[in-house]
Amino acid sequence: MPRLHSLELLPDDEGQEAVRAQWQALADAGLPSQLDHRGATNAPHVSVVEAEALPDAALDVARARLGGLLPVTALVGGVLLLGEGRVTLARPVQLADDVVRRVLAVRVQVPERRHLGWVPHLTLARRLERADVPRALEVLAGLDADRDASLELRLTALRRWDPDAGEVHDL
Repeated sequence: MPRLHSLELLPDDEGQEAVRAQWQALADAGLPSQLDHRGATNAPHVSVVEAEALPDAALDVARARLGGLLPVTALVGGVLLLGEGRVTLARPVQLADDVVRRVLAVRVQVPERRHLGWVPHLTLARRLERADVPRALEVLAGLDADRDASLELRLTALRRWDPDAGEVHDL
């Protein structure tokens, strides 16, 4: 599968720390975690769109529709399992309707996008064996007991991941 370009919304430093704490807890339990991704650009994020190429129109719409809107508040809670076989463990992200409309305006500019629908989420772990899901949920439940069941994040940055150059660029 080719490496995909993406547009991503990133939380502020406090939000980054909160998500990374979840990554660390999973890793400490011997489970897959996004900490396993050693790339310098690896950071908690909400993907807006992923594709083999991002048209200039999508970048222009992203700057105009999303860039000027930031920061936005997101509510994170619950757990998502995405995929078949080995799964991706993620936290769903709830955003205001206006933010969702603006994201969709960007996504329609990318006809060859990876996913036709949008499920805003923060990835915690990839390639988690289904047999390990109960243990992962226990780890996360322990973290959730230490704070409110939901987490409020401020999404403050919009960036583009360019896998061809191996770089991220703020928009």
